Amino acid sequence: MTDLLTSAQMRAIEQAAFDSGEVTGAELMERAGQGVVDAVFEVFPKLQDSRPVALVLCGPGNNGGDGFVIARLLSERGWRTECYLYGDPARLPPDAKANHDRWAGMGTVVPFGDWRFSLRWGYGDAEETPSLIVDALFGTGLTRPLADDLDKALRELDTRFPEGTVRRVAVDAPSGLCMDSGRPIDPDHDGELPSRQDLTISFHRLKRGHVLANGPEWCGQVRVADIGLDQGALRLARERLREDLSDMAALAKPDIYFLRKGGEEYPIAHKYDYGHALVLSGGPGRSGAARLAARAALRVGAGLVSVAAPGTAMAECAAHLTSVMLRRCNGASDLGVLLEDDRLNALCLGPGLGLGAATRDMVVTALGSRRRCVLDADALTSFADQPPTLFAHLHSKVVLTPHTGEFARLFPDIWERLSRQPERGPAYSRIEAAQEAAARAGCTVLLKGPDSVIAEPGGRALVHAASYDRAAPWLATAGSGDVLAGMITGLLARGFWPVRAVESATWMHVEAARSFGPGLIAEDLPEALPGVLSSLGA
Repeated sequence: MTDLLTSAQMRAIEQAAFDSGEVTGAELMERAGQGVVDAVFEVFPKLQDSRPVALVLCGPGNNGGDGFVIARLLSERGWRTECYLYGDPARLPPDAKANHDRWAGMGTVVPFGDWRFSLRWGYGDAEETPSLIVDALFGTGLTRPLADDLDKALRELDTRFPEGTVRRVAVDAPSGLCMDSGRPIDPDHDGELPSRQDLTISFHRLKRGHVLANGPEWCGQVRVADIGLDQGALRLARERLREDLSDMAALAKPDIYFLRKGGEEYPIAHKYDYGHALVLSGGPGRSGAARLAARAALRVGAGLVSVAAPGTAMAECAAHLTSVMLRRCNGASDLGVLLEDDRLNALCLGPGLGLGAATRDMVVTALGSRRRCVLDADALTSFADQPPTLFAHLHSKVVLTPHTGEFARLFPDIWERLSRQPERGPAYSRIEAAQEAAARAGCTVLLKGPDSVIAEPGGRALVHAASYDRAAPWLATAGSGDVLAGMITGLLARGFWPVRAVESATWMHVEAARSFGPGLIAEDLPEALPGVLSSLGA
């Protein structure tokens, strides 16, 4: 796992390092500037052979100080660099002011409002057109919309140098983006920031906003620059923060130890040692989703998998199932009989199951058995008019897997708050929304999306962002969510605790899509899983 920090956490880490004497603010600023320059030329090596002209936008705080360091370092490389300062230089923080003065002795500082009239950049002079624009205006600390004059100037600047004509790089955060939520703080422009970045450099760790909501869209690529903050600073910072830094992390590759029978080694085992998963199916013409989930549960390692289908859908299912077994189930009463077999240890309800009272009754029966259970799709929507009825039956071994529409139906008040355009930061994020939902439901919640959030009732949350180098846009295909539900169910059957099953399945779901590539359809995902598992050493 990789810690995802809030702005407050990052400030606490820096302050702890200062208080311990580990580093000074000036030293940290120098490291940050060097980290940005190194990242820029690592990601865009051709810039070294392009027009060596840079425009650095500096803000009124320490982020602006980073900008002055960047300008100096670029100048030392032979670049023609000009800084545009938003704010009064006399009011800069001490370290930023020192770097401003140092740069002013070797280069130009132009008041931001005068950028249009700067002779250096001219109007259409190709020799003077920058190949790099650095946004060092606000970083992670922005909590309010950009001032009107600044917003207007940035949009004009974006028009002057259109996308593709210049590389745009943000220091820690694109201006206007809330780095605790990934949401633009811009009620007047419907969340449209002044410009998209080609690269954003974060310091020490990723921040939540780099992976949540609109963050990946506006940040471009993201790199993390090591600025030398060690574990001592992390420990000191934790003592000052109410929330534990380890409670919010970006999901990483699953631990192979846990992929082997939920943490235990079984070199020789019986199929029932790996569990028996039961997937409930809908009627004729609606059994495909359940069959996808069942195939995924089997591929991810459940020892046995059965589909329970209405009598009217038995022939349809039998025509498509081979390794997956088939049981008749015409409603809650039949499900109760099936569950008398205590070897059925994990259940999946929802994919293609249908809406209405019959589905609600089967969900209540399944939950009453106290087995590990995944509720997806129709199993969630069937309770849209009566969420408290569902919540009254949930328990700690249940996983809810809503996409945004299903989430909005189950948790309308939470969704309304999340949907509101933020006017200030830190803005309410998908993390807080999922945490609040998990606390209300009393079970694990997977809020699905490109930035999937996994939350437990105790407040721990993880983010799996299918973005940047893990982007898999072809997952937006019918049935992919059914496959994910089946994968979680298969891991539950193998003995995984719910949150561990969701973590591992979510990571492998994206990895399977990435290994297949464009053209993916849902049926391809289970068939890609053996290769994913093999690559993990499982």
